[in-house]
Amino acid sequence: MKTLIQGGLVVSVDPAVGTLPRGDVLIEDGRIAAVAPAIDATGAEVVDATGKIVLPGLVDTHRHTWQTAFRGLGADWTFDQYRVAVQGTLKPHYRPEDVYLGNLLGRLEALSSGVTTVLDWFHCAFRPENADAAIQALRDAPGHSIFCYGADGPDIEPEIRRVREVLPGEDMALGLRGPVVSTMDDTAADVALARELGLRVSLHVHGTGGWPHGDRPIDGMRERGLLDDRTTVVHGNGLSDDQLAMLADAGSSVSISPDVELKMGFEPLITGRALAAGLRPSLSIDDCPSAAGDLFGAMRTALAAERGRITTRDVLGFATLDGARACGRADRTGSLTVGKAADLVLLDAEDLSVFPVADPVGTIVAAGHPGLVDSVFVAGKAVKRDGKLLGVDLPALRTRLRESRNRIAAAAGIAVDGSWVP
Repeated sequence: MKTLIQGGLVVSVDPAVGTLPRGDVLIEDGRIAAVAPAIDATGAEVVDATGKIVLPGLVDTHRHTWQTAFRGLGADWTFDQYRVAVQGTLKPHYRPEDVYLGNLLGRLEALSSGVTTVLDWFHCAFRPENADAAIQALRDAPGHSIFCYGADGPDIEPEIRRVREVLPGEDMALGLRGPVVSTMDDTAADVALARELGLRVSLHVHGTGGWPHGDRPIDGMRERGLLDDRTTVVHGNGLSDDQLAMLADAGSSVSISPDVELKMGFEPLITGRALAAGLRPSLSIDDCPSAAGDLFGAMRTALAAERGRITTRDVLGFATLDGARACGRADRTGSLTVGKAADLVLLDAEDLSVFPVADPVGTIVAAGHPGLVDSVFVAGKAVKRDGKLLGVDLPALRTRLRESRNRIAAAAGIAVDGSWVP
């Protein structure tokens, strides 16, 4: 089957293709077959992209999707309050059904805002059934999803092996227990297990005080050979320039969550310093209780916080191709390149919030928002058209998620109107 995306303003994020003021994208068998100013594709289904910006699907490299039901509740929280609220107060009351609904609605929301690939950093796995529910939700939502198992406890190996048997390596990653909140021995054991099972690893690092390894966790990992091109450091605030260079030398990546890091009082974003060290950062949402779930906002915050160190073209790359690299998928997604999966987004360029479009990259980064997302294609299949998700009973899902939130809140004894202070 062939589909021709015709007559759009094409932002390819592929240096060899560039930006086409008027261009076509041909999709064949789920992949990009051609990108050019004009393509003759007799017999193809034609999607009129006149007045639209065509760009690659966005990539979120770190999202705790299971927390979707409590969207906005933590907008005023510090990181310590977030930990008390989510991990200590709410999490113990999550049942598999709650996890399923949070992951499903969160993944659909990401998809609706143009995020075609998500790494779901799941750390609500205090029972195996929760992990199974999270995985099922990701499978039930369109889009490319990577289940990053944030394992907890002293004996994680049997559970990781169990889940690995049902998930391909490319669809699973391991969220490390350390090194900032655990021992380096635990970190080494986790990395060894991940390497044996063919899994990428992701780890949270931020702050410089009170951790077992002080402010040198990456140096400690380097000394033990625990860094490579399958390693992604989330946040990285407080890491010294030489440790960022260690990550670059190892081929590792970093995931920046601009809104959460600035709101929760982490140290300044490392985006510009990472670039200077030879790293290409990626972007992520982190958690929706504290921040909006769309990458347009994250791009805008990153640019505002680091303007002078980074450009709009850098930032769009962070949200697309660099995100794909961090997920080990740069050969399959992240740019409109012949041979890659046809993961692409059509934005309404005639909406008054962006019209008239001059520099499309500057427009996407400085003024983009979810309301512009007209259509989303995943591997060539339309999952959103004319501003609406396809094949999804949103009213029923909204009712179920609201009931889930209310049950958890009642069990935890907290209010959801913003009056609760953890």
